[in-house]
Amino acid sequence: MRDTREAHGRDGADRAADARINRDLWRVVNEQYTDGQAADRWRSDAIVWGIYDIPEQQVDVLGDVSGLDIVELGCGTAYFSAWLARRGGRPVGLDVSEAQLATARRCQQSFGIAFPLVEADATAVPLADDSFDLVLSEYGASLWCEPSAWIAEAARLLRPGGRLVFLTNSVLVSLCVPDDEGPATTVLARGQHEVRRIHWSDGGVEFHPGHGELIGHLRDNGFIVESLQELLAPPDAQRHGYYEIAEPGWGRRWPVEDLWTARLAGPT
Repeated sequence: MRDTREAHGRDGADRAADARINRDLWRVVNEQYTDGQAADRWRSDAIVWGIYDIPEQQVDVLGDVSGLDIVELGCGTAYFSAWLARRGGRPVGLDVSEAQLATARRCQQSFGIAFPLVEADATAVPLADDSFDLVLSEYGASLWCEPSAWIAEAARLLRPGGRLVFLTNSVLVSLCVPDDEGPATTVLARGQHEVRRIHWSDGGVEFHPGHGELIGHLRDNGFIVESLQELLAPPDAQRHGYYEIAEPGWGRRWPVEDLWTARLAGPT
C-alpha cells in the first residue's frame, strides 16, 4: 500500500529513514542493473537526458563544462559524471547506495576514468561550502530526496553564480500512474498533494512537488530559475528497459520529465 504523507514539517530523522528505504531499494535494483548495462552508459560518448535519451545538444543546458568543479547528487553508477569528466569537467559523484557506487568504481577501473565517489545522503553532503561551479542531478536527489533539503545543500555547495541543473519526473506523469503502478494512463489517479512524498509499493520513496512549490524552494535558497523544459518523447522513442513509468505513445503527447536550470545569485 502506498504511503502519501506530505513532506512538509519533516525532520532529519524522517529524511534518514527515507534514505534507508531508498538505499535498500537500490541494493536490489543494482543486482538487476548489471555492470554490463552500466558499462554501456559509460562507453557512450554522447550526453543524453532521461528515459528517452534526449540529446544534450537539443536541450542545451550544460554549456562548456571544461575546468568546472561539478558535484552530481545521486549519481548512481556515475555514468553522467563520466561523460562530464571526458569533457574536461572535474566531477564528484555522490550517492546513498554503496552497491551503485561499487558498480561505478568497477566502471572507473574498466574505462580508466577517475574521479571521487562519495557515499552519502544528498540532504547531508559531507563536502565543503562554496566548492562547486555546477550541481547536477539526473533522476538522483531531484527525485529521491526531500526538495527543501537537497536544494538547500545544492545552494550551500555552489559558489556564487554557480548553476544547478536537474531532471526529474513531471508532476503530471506522477499523478497518472495507477495505484497498482505500471505505466501512466489518461486518468488522474491521485491528487497533487499526494505526490509531494510518495512511498511506492516497490519500496522507493519519491518526491514530486508542484512547479510553484519547487520554484519556492529554489527562490528561498537564493536561486534564479533560468529555464524549465518539459520533455516529450521523440517520434522514434522506445520503451525503457527499466523505467516503465510511461509508454512512448503517452510521452509523445504529455511530458514525462522536467529539466530545470537555475543559477545561484551572486553578491549584490
